Amino acid sequence: MGLKSELKRRDVVSQIVSVHNPLAAKIANEFRFDWVSVGGYNTSGSNLGIPDVGLLTLTEQVEMVRKVAAVTNAPLLADGDDGYGNYLNVMRLVREMEKAGASAIHMEDQVFPKKCGHMEGKRVVPKRDFVAKIKAFVDTRKSEDFLLFARTDAIAVGGFDDAVDRANAYLEAGADVIFVEAPTTMEQVVKLPKLIPGPLLYNWVWKGKSPLVPREELLRLGYRFFLQADVLYAVSYALRHYYSELKSTGTYGTAAERMISFDEFNTLIGLDAIIAAEAKYEPR
Repeated sequence: MGLKSELKRRDVVSQIVSVHNPLAAKIANEFRFDWVSVGGYNTSGSNLGIPDVGLLTLTEQVEMVRKVAAVTNAPLLADGDDGYGNYLNVMRLVREMEKAGASAIHMEDQVFPKKCGHMEGKRVVPKRDFVAKIKAFVDTRKSEDFLLFARTDAIAVGGFDDAVDRANAYLEAGADVIFVEAPTTMEQVVKLPKLIPGPLLYNWVWKGKSPLVPREELLRLGYRFFLQADVLYAVSYALRHYYSELKSTGTYGTAAERMISFDEFNTLIGLDAIIAAEAKYEPR
């Protein structure tokens, strides 16, 4: 069954977890998640050390998607920010991400330079401009199984009703999944599936603006996907603890309790296959 056909199911809510590089994707493979995501927030933070405020380029994001797609076993949702420009830029975005190995893109209706969806000070483009981008996406993709998750950030700008109006317009224009970013109350979370007649994604952000609604509740309410995009918070916590122990004790200290071994890491990144290839092909 293709990804487009899968959207018709109503008995599951698919979990999408973020990965910030190929190593994280290899670790995620061990747990067989439904999807993985390469978000601009995580690429900006991990690869460039800068906030997600529109500074990441298409080329940089495509390169990370290509690297992750090469090692993951799951469908890959790629962040397409605002499309990196107008409908012409969206056409290039689609071509580049399809070639890179993505399974879908999520694209938002913010004004450039965009911001992370849980930051303050966001602005949105006129609805007709984003509809044009959606139509360009649909017309450009080679396969209907290359999905568009159309995101609106309008709750924080024009209010809840404007977000619902935009979401329905985006669905009518050809978006496959709707992503209403940053509902702030459970009342809004409950209302969205009743007001938008299409597959919906719910975004988890640790200590962000939205309630952290459990998977079972999201399924009951009618959501089709939920995205957990905050991998860098866990990574940053672990690294702070590791470096703190090195600095204060001169050794690993309590950080050693959360470290894998030399051999385990080499196995994780595929050294066993290299050794097997050497044994098979190295002249004797």
